[in-house]
Amino acid sequence: MSGISRRQALMQTLAVAAFTTAPAFAAEDTTAAARAVLGRLMGKRAHDIKLKLTGGADSYFAVKSAKGAVAIEGSSPVALTRGAYAYLTSIGAANVSWEGNRVALPAALPAADTGKVATPFAHRVYMNTCTFGYTTPFWGWARWQKELDWMALHGIDMPLAMEGQEFVWQSLWRELGLSDTELGDYFSGPAFTPWHRMGNIEGYMAPVPQAWIEKKRVLQVKLLKSMRDLGMTPILPAFGGYVPKAFAQKHPEAGIYPMRPWEGFHETYWLDPADPLFAVIAKRFIELYTATYGEGQYYLADSFNEMLPPISKDGSDVKNAKYGDGTANTKETETVVDPALKAERLAAYGQAIYDSIRGANPDAVWVMQGWLFGADKHFWSADAIGAFLSKVPDDKLMILDIGNDRYPGVWQTTDAFQGKPWIYGYVHNYGASNPVYADLDFYKQDIGRLEGNPKTGALKGFGMFPEGLHNNSIAYEYCFDAAWGIGGGGGKGSVDDWIATYLKGRYGRTTPALLSAWGDYRRSVYTTKYWTPRWWNKAAGAYMVFKRPQAAITSFEGHPGDRALLHKAVTEFLSLKGFEGSQLYRHDVIDAVRHLASEEIDYLLMGIITDYQKGDLAAGDAKRAKFTDLMIMVDALLGDQPDTLSSWIDEARAYGDTKPESDYYVLNAKAQVTVWGGLGNLNDYASKAWQGMYKDFYLPRWTKLLAAVRQSAVTGKAFDQVAFTRDITAWEQAWVKTNATFTRRRPKDAFALSRQILKRQSEA
Repeated sequence: MSGISRRQALMQTLAVAAFTTAPAFAAEDTTAAARAVLGRLMGKRAHDIKLKLTGGADSYFAVKSAKGAVAIEGSSPVALTRGAYAYLTSIGAANVSWEGNRVALPAALPAADTGKVATPFAHRVYMNTCTFGYTTPFWGWARWQKELDWMALHGIDMPLAMEGQEFVWQSLWRELGLSDTELGDYFSGPAFTPWHRMGNIEGYMAPVPQAWIEKKRVLQVKLLKSMRDLGMTPILPAFGGYVPKAFAQKHPEAGIYPMRPWEGFHETYWLDPADPLFAVIAKRFIELYTATYGEGQYYLADSFNEMLPPISKDGSDVKNAKYGDGTANTKETETVVDPALKAERLAAYGQAIYDSIRGANPDAVWVMQGWLFGADKHFWSADAIGAFLSKVPDDKLMILDIGNDRYPGVWQTTDAFQGKPWIYGYVHNYGASNPVYADLDFYKQDIGRLEGNPKTGALKGFGMFPEGLHNNSIAYEYCFDAAWGIGGGGGKGSVDDWIATYLKGRYGRTTPALLSAWGDYRRSVYTTKYWTPRWWNKAAGAYMVFKRPQAAITSFEGHPGDRALLHKAVTEFLSLKGFEGSQLYRHDVIDAVRHLASEEIDYLLMGIITDYQKGDLAAGDAKRAKFTDLMIMVDALLGDQPDTLSSWIDEARAYGDTKPESDYYVLNAKAQVTVWGGLGNLNDYASKAWQGMYKDFYLPRWTKLLAAVRQSAVTGKAFDQVAFTRDITAWEQAWVKTNATFTRRRPKDAFALSRQILKRQSEA
């Protein structure tokens, strides 16, 4: 190209293209959206509740009712719905959860006068970038509307809004000269899109159907309108620096670094923010995004999610750096760089990333997740964090400090992020995997310590940031109540009192026996804030039986919680009468039974392998028969739960408009909950306690290992774990690609089957 460089030509092209004008997306400030939420929850009885929007900077609601008429005033539509839900739960009339809703209104709504109920948190934030892969990739509008209603009822006003951005990226990269063929090799599959967006992977499960990109565009328009109508402030995406490999190849003169391979995937490419192209691309992305979806204020840009920033000028220090959740904060993540250069480079990165967002929207606030600060403390020392934040104006960066239940204290070691606004919160869930755990006492004390604490600096909110949904909903119910100081939340009331109110709304009534059983249940499982077995021996999987089989599990230290107390609670649940008709009670009991049984299965596996290795084949065979029985029985029991392998696959299949599309989505869905991808430790990261997984995936895998270990004992030939892992990995890949049909099969009597499972556990 004569006369001008490729870079100059590109910047001229973008300058010409930047003429689009954003449409008006602002919603009228009325109560219509809040009334619609209540209408979907309460039907015609929503007319019994009168709503008054007062506005104001402080988030609050007040409920007053007399003679069956309820009046609620609130500072925002979300405050109104939060107030309505708080009232309904307080009288035992409602519970709204991922497992299902219970709404049973009395003929006349009882009197109440709450006074002003204010939250100390200006914002209540929800979702994780990973949620859009582990839970929502195949959601349509109907399912999303239920989630938006759930958000509104729980007082959430700042959700992450990551859908629909591939439409904008596609438009942008086309402007930058990439062909559709090159883009086809670039985007990653729907179940893996979040890690593509964060620069961890590129082109995995490519190509993505154009129909998926278009469906997500249409969906995001609806989502943002609903969020804005409810007075929510969505967090929108921005450019974090990652560019397609094809773009890097077309621009060898640009400051583009090949980043280290993440979890066994191939390297991705990151554009140095100091390169002029960075600001141009970042600005153009927001311009195109605004033209498509309307203007925002908060923009998420995560440049270093489980990736190390290049410090040396040639980027050689990060090309081979190791990092991943399974190796977090170990020797493998240590890097050695010049401290002065590190501070200089990090400060420049932070300033340039913010400036690139400001270039498109001077009022914008850069949002970043703070997960990296806790997950890689070797690199992100207090000095390194301080340097990275140092050149961004205090009011123009908001940090989502999401990992306080996994990596606590980051905010304290950084002097509350040096005056930057920040959100305190928990991840709680990883990979949408679903062992039963949370720690309600921890949440109560931890959240309660924030209010009025002068050391929290510019703390602006509280959030829950699960990687996946549809599990342990009590944790989210409790934490968002605590954020508003409702019931036993925060420093008010007791957790036991809160649970009593919660159960009345969930089941319709309580009894002393129910509360006693739940007390045992809470103390057995809901005193665990992080499920440590999920990364045991660098192997992912909620339980040992969910992990790729290895004979080394005999050294497993054991599960968190009080197993004897859990057994007692399950026994009590199964002896209670009068609750069998409650769908939510049945769900909770099944959850408890399968959790107890899954732990028993793990200990059986350890015992079988130990017996075989000692040469006691008879004892091993007896335990193996019990293991097989429990796996099949638990699988059958889980047919009564909302989520199964078949429901996940059916949701993926239904998203396709053609058979090839449907087959592609099913491949994504099956891969994610089993092999995931790459050559690292991600297999079984998103493992699930679902019908179909126990009987058709976990059981065959472990049956193969147990047979091999037994054969080793018979022949005297050492068991070859390396060869077995190679063979079972091939089996897993074949399983993902098979066209096998999975069908939900509900048990005739879930309680009877639960008792049979409990009985089988107690047998030899």
